[in-house]
Amino acid sequence: MSHQSKTSTEPDVKTFDEFVQQVDYSLMEHLHADPEATEDGDDHRPREVFSGHYVPVTPTPLGAPEYVAHSHAFFRELGLHDDLAHDEAFTKLFSGDISVAHEPMRRVGWATGYALSIYGTEYTQQCPFGTGNGYGDGRAISVFEGIFRGRRWEMQLKGGGPTPYCRGGDGRAVLRSSVREFLAQEYMHTLGIPSSRSLTLYVSRSETVARPWYSQDSCSMNPDIMVDNPAAISTRVAPSFLRVGQIELFARRTRSEAHPGAREELRMIVSHLIEREYKDEIDQSLSFSTQLVALAKCFRARLTALVANWLRVGYCQGNFNSDNCAAGGFTLDYGPFGFCEQFHPTFQPWTGGGEHFSFFNQPMAAETNYHMFWSAVRPLLEGDDEALEQFDEVRQGFSETMQTRLHEMWASKLGLTEFPPELFRDLLQLMLRTQVDYTIFFRELSHIPEEMTALKKSFYGDIPQQLDEQWQSWLESWRDLVGQRGDLDEISTKMKQVNPKYTWREWLVVPAYEQAMEGDYTLVKELQEVLGTPYDEQSQEVEEKYYRLKPKAYFRAGGVSHYSCSS
Repeated sequence: MSHQSKTSTEPDVKTFDEFVQQVDYSLMEHLHADPEATEDGDDHRPREVFSGHYVPVTPTPLGAPEYVAHSHAFFRELGLHDDLAHDEAFTKLFSGDISVAHEPMRRVGWATGYALSIYGTEYTQQCPFGTGNGYGDGRAISVFEGIFRGRRWEMQLKGGGPTPYCRGGDGRAVLRSSVREFLAQEYMHTLGIPSSRSLTLYVSRSETVARPWYSQDSCSMNPDIMVDNPAAISTRVAPSFLRVGQIELFARRTRSEAHPGAREELRMIVSHLIEREYKDEIDQSLSFSTQLVALAKCFRARLTALVANWLRVGYCQGNFNSDNCAAGGFTLDYGPFGFCEQFHPTFQPWTGGGEHFSFFNQPMAAETNYHMFWSAVRPLLEGDDEALEQFDEVRQGFSETMQTRLHEMWASKLGLTEFPPELFRDLLQLMLRTQVDYTIFFRELSHIPEEMTALKKSFYGDIPQQLDEQWQSWLESWRDLVGQRGDLDEISTKMKQVNPKYTWREWLVVPAYEQAMEGDYTLVKELQEVLGTPYDEQSQEVEEKYYRLKPKAYFRAGGVSHYSCSS
């Protein structure tokens, strides 16, 4: 029976031996390994990597691994039996012990280098060698690439131990950040937004790592204490982990003529990107120049749609560098991320992010990343003037495409077919002056109330009579526009499919990872359930706990309202 003909409820893969048979190494088979790498993957100290697309490296096993959680929904998509998450060999592999691998799997994983650009400026000083040849996956190690139900997926251990790119770090992730990323990836998926996915989460019962964090009730901007945290490994999954920064690395080497094969390695990585991420949209039998123009269009379409969706649900990436920008156009790297609660255009959860990576600036950050992608790929079109002209036109159209996406998104949040500039401008001013909860406001608006008192559920405090009247006036103007569309019940239903009821609230996630550090995973599982259906009305008990304003005690609280990137 073929994968396609099996029902989605019937698992295809029930044992570790069956899992291993799904392996299919496209990256290691078709791209170049670092010629200076060891074959056995014993390559765990910082060093410069001068060429090649990846470094073979073995992960470092967690001591005494314990199961925390797995994504039941994603297991079903892949055709994996839930029992696999507790299987001894499966647990060992996804807690870093690749010695359990057997043919056709290899007993070695891989890490990749990439370049860093921040808002369109190239950097090399983050690399310990000052050359850019030591920057890349410092603690993320891919261990599996295979075909599941006709789709290719790459599985990567976050916190899998040091690689040559570790820059002197221990290569570990702590349970706190691992719980956040595990939950956030699946939440983003249930919101209908492209994202890397979560497979499993295991914690060590014997190994801890020290990280700077916030003391109890701290209002400090930066961490003020060192905390011993349980080490953990989460497995994130994506069609590939190719980043804009990766393409940039090979473009920089081509530009500087770093080695004789630099240009060919750039061509190979871009061709591999098309195969891995865009094969259903780009005909690879066409000339390479034609493919590159199509790639520019496809990536622009995905990236603009992605960022518009981020704004739709209140998500802020926090650190949207080119190395955190997936070349496949999905959300990647849940480090200093957050979701906007009290609305402000400059919402930024990460203490090191600044306004340029804040909530409403994400479209501009996306354009700078797209520009670096465009400039990295462009050398491959040299000599083809017609293709270069088309390629440049796609780049020039980014801003207009982004604006169109944003207007479509705001119109859908407001239950309208066309974007209303003046009404929208007035709304933003009212939201700012009133201090509204972003998610609750739009969800309450989705009921299409006649009186503005219905919106007060989203207000962080009382408002003066004048503002009350302005809200009522705005609401009536908006209802007039919505009413012109027809059936209000139908429009309300569609609005509720755009405006989620349940959002990520950091003050409700903190207790989950704090309890997990004590060995209690109850809240992690509860959050999995609640965030698994964010658009649905849930029980009264869930609503009372999760559909409410952020308590005043958590405003300006370190580790809740803001946090460092230490993970």
